[in-house]
Amino acid sequence: MLAAERRDHLLRLLAEKGKIVAKDVAAELGISEDSVRRDLRDLAAEGLCQRVYGGALPVSPAVVAYDARQTVAPDGKRKVASMAAGLVRPGGALILDGGTTALAVARALPKDLACTVITHSPTIAAALLDHPRAELFLLGGRVFKHSAVTCGAAAVEAAQNVSADLCLLGVTGVHPDAGLTTGDAEEAAMKRALSARAADTYILASSEKIGTASRYRVLPWAKITGLITDADPHDPVVEQLMALGVPVLAAG
Repeated sequence: MLAAERRDHLLRLLAEKGKIVAKDVAAELGISEDSVRRDLRDLAAEGLCQRVYGGALPVSPAVVAYDARQTVAPDGKRKVASMAAGLVRPGGALILDGGTTALAVARALPKDLACTVITHSPTIAAALLDHPRAELFLLGGRVFKHSAVTCGAAAVEAAQNVSADLCLLGVTGVHPDAGLTTGDAEEAAMKRALSARAADTYILASSEKIGTASRYRVLPWAKITGLITDADPHDPVVEQLMALGVPVLAAG
């Protein structure tokens, strides 16, 4: 099989099975695992897969720049945001992550809702300036422009001094094997710090993130209260997650 044919075969496997196991592909095609790994390196360099131990997973489309992400699955994000906003109780304290889905949550919160919103996103804080009864607490630190959030040591330290009833957290990848992932190590650490300060953590994941992976793990499944997604409940990946015991809230 020519290199171009192997490449097409690997991309089909990713689309159909949601993962590639290098040793299985090598046995199927009668080639060495090293050859498969080289092919996967090439695909990863083009942003077409996320390499993991033993193979590869579909790459998340949510790792592009912030402005570009605003045009990715806007309807799905609005559905997820609407359900997530309904979890915020009057008088409660919410830790709201940054990113485009979290921004949709901020916009979905009722204008007259009395609550406290803690965030490390200047964009989220700005979106809530016209909510007269929402008290805003902005966590400072180095601004990670890719996601329009603060992160790093100063931001993590600031997060350790707050607490909330609820944390709504965004990720770029949701996969039964890779778990909850994002594309930057410091951003992943900040998300963990935020989640640790809330009684309940829900993951915001529109359908394009389901079954994909990024490089850095955010949280294990046991650390979250639930996953909010507009993905079809009968999607094979969603069914795998439910089989793992992950509570899935369907945003319709």
